Amino acid sequence: MKYKWTALAVVLALISCSPAPEAGAAGAADTQAGAQTVGDEVLHPVSGLKVIDLAVISDGARHDFRVELADSPEAQARGLMFRTELGDDEGMLFPSDRPGIRSFWMKNTPLSLDIIFIGMDGRILNVAANTVPYSLESVRSDGMASAVLELRGGRAAELGIGPGAVVEYRLP
Repeated sequence: MKYKWTALAVVLALISCSPAPEAGAAGAADTQAGAQTVGDEVLHPVSGLKVIDLAVISDGARHDFRVELADSPEAQARGLMFRTELGDDEGMLFPSDRPGIRSFWMKNTPLSLDIIFIGMDGRILNVAANTVPYSLESVRSDGMASAVLELRGGRAAELGIGPGAVVEYRLP
């Protein structure tokens, strides 16, 4: 019993001597409220997925986003299902190891989305704009896609993002 109390005292002493996290320790790139930092990675507060920077260059204008990285089969299957909010500068990226014809549906997704299909050259192939929430109808890429980007419904049109625009990102 004495050992347990000694061990507890040591643990409490160690905890109380640990430095407090510095203000802004998550980094300036952490713009999403509640995001967590693990090592060099920022994790989304809702999905727990890695968050990366992504830019779309359209007609000379650069549009920056912080996107969740759906880089596992489980994350890709879930996508933005059950999510009720998506900020103007947020999205989700679905990268693929092998380019192919991609199709997406809106099952269990209460938000309207713009589903943006990205070709092997990093250019947008097509945009399925303002998809219908909960729809089981598939939307498809117009060619071989190496990634898919989901943004809030209507956002692509607001920013003038369409076929031919360049998408830039770096996978961790």
